[in-house]
Amino acid sequence: MKKFFIISAALSSLLFAKSVDFNTALKEALKSNFELKAKKLNIDKAKAMLQEAKGYDWGKLIFSEEISRTNNAMYVFGMKLESREATFRDFGFADFLANMPGLMAGTTSGDKVLSIQPKDLDHPGSRSNFKTKFVYEVPIFTGFKLKYAKEMAKLQVLANKFKYSEDKNKLGIEVLKAYNGAVAAKYFIDALKKAKETTEAFVKTVKAFYKNGMATDIDLLEVKKRDQEVNAMLIEAENKYQLALSYLRFLTDDNEITDVKDFKTLIPQNASLDMLKKVALENRGDLKWMQKNVETMKTKVKFEKSAKYPMVGAHLEYGWNDNGLNNISSDKDYYLIAAGLKWNIFDKSVNAKVQKSKIEAMQTGYYYKYMQKGIALEVEQKYLDYKTKKAIVKEKLTNKELAEQILKKYTYMYKQGMISMPILLMKEAEARKARAELIKAKFDEAIAAAELKKALGDLVKESK
Repeated sequence: MKKFFIISAALSSLLFAKSVDFNTALKEALKSNFELKAKKLNIDKAKAMLQEAKGYDWGKLIFSEEISRTNNAMYVFGMKLESREATFRDFGFADFLANMPGLMAGTTSGDKVLSIQPKDLDHPGSRSNFKTKFVYEVPIFTGFKLKYAKEMAKLQVLANKFKYSEDKNKLGIEVLKAYNGAVAAKYFIDALKKAKETTEAFVKTVKAFYKNGMATDIDLLEVKKRDQEVNAMLIEAENKYQLALSYLRFLTDDNEITDVKDFKTLIPQNASLDMLKKVALENRGDLKWMQKNVETMKTKVKFEKSAKYPMVGAHLEYGWNDNGLNNISSDKDYYLIAAGLKWNIFDKSVNAKVQKSKIEAMQTGYYYKYMQKGIALEVEQKYLDYKTKKAIVKEKLTNKELAEQILKKYTYMYKQGMISMPILLMKEAEARKARAELIKAKFDEAIAAAELKKALGDLVKESK
C-alpha cells in the first residue's frame, strides 16, 4: 500500500509538471499578461478618439419628445399657436365683442375698451402639450478644427501602437530575467548537489581515516561542519528556485509551470557599434512614439489657429405639436431650417493658446532629440557590457575547470597524508565558488545580450 501511494504521488507530479523554455514562456506572457493587456487598450482608446473626431463630420440627429402641462398664459397661447389651434377667442376677442355694441352707441369710450383684460387670453385653462421633433445639426465649416483633430487622433493611434511594441519589449526582458533567473537557481542547485556529494565523500573518508588513526577528531568535526554548510546552501538555493518560478508564473499567468530548461541567450546582431546605433534609431518603438508625439504637437498648433477662422453650422428641425400623444399629423407639423456663423473677430486668448502650443511642440521636439542621444548612449553601454560579460564567461569556465582539477589533486594529497583537512576544505570552497561564478557569469551574459537586444528595439519582434 505504501508503494502504491508513492507511485501515485510520483505519477501525479509528472502529470501536472510543466517544463518550459524561454520562447514558450514569452509567448504565454505576451498572450496572458494582464498589465500588457491593459496597456494595449490605449490603442483602442486612441482609435475611439479618432472615431469621435470623424463622427463630427456627420453631425448629429436628435429625437425628442417633450410632454408638459401648464396654465401659464404665455405658454398656453404659444402651445396653441405651435399646434395651429389658436382662435380669435384665445386673443380675448370675446370680451372685445361684448363691449362693441356700447362702443358703437357711444356709451363706452375707446380707451375703456382698450383697457379691458381679456379673460381667455390672461386666464386660459390648463393645457397639456406633446411636442415631437427630429433635429439634425451639422458643422459646415469649423475653421479646419475637425481636420486637424482627426490628424492628431490618427497620429496618436500610431503613437500608441509604437508605445505598445516598446511595452512588449519591456515585458520580454522581464520574462527573460525571470526565466534565466530560474535557470541559474536550478544550476546552483545542481552545483551544490555536486558539492554535497564531495563533502559527503570527505565525511566518509575522514571517518575511515579516524578509525585507523589517520585523522583527528578535529578533522572529522570540520568536514561535518562543511557538509552541513553546503546542505544549508542547498536548501536556500531550492527556495530561490521556487521563488524564481513563482515570479515566472506571475508574468506568464501560467500556474502550471514547475520547471525551466536551459539558459536563453539572445545573440545580438554581428555589426559595428555605429551600425547598431543606427539600427536602434530605426527600430525603437519608444522613439517612434515620441516622434508621433512631436507631429501631434505641431498639428495642435494648427488646431489652435483654427479658432481665428469663422465657424458655420446648419440646424434642421422637423416636428409636431398637439394636446394629445397622437400628435403626428400633417396639419400639426412644422419645419425649421437655420444656418449660423460665428467668427471671433477679436480674441487675444487665441493667440495665447497658439503660443502655448508652439512652446509645447518645441519642448516635445527637444525631448525627442534628447531621447535619440540617450538611445545611442544606451546602445553603446549595453554593447560594451555584453562584450565584457561574454569574455568573462570564457575566463570563468577555465577557472572552474582548473579549480576542479586542483580539488581532485588536493583530495589525493590528503588521502596520502600530504596536506591537512583545512587546506582540502579551502580547495573545496574554491571549486564551489568557481562553479557558482560560472553560473552567474552565464546568467549575466544572457541578461547583457537581452539588454542589448532591447536597446536595439528588437527583443520581441512584432507579430506578423
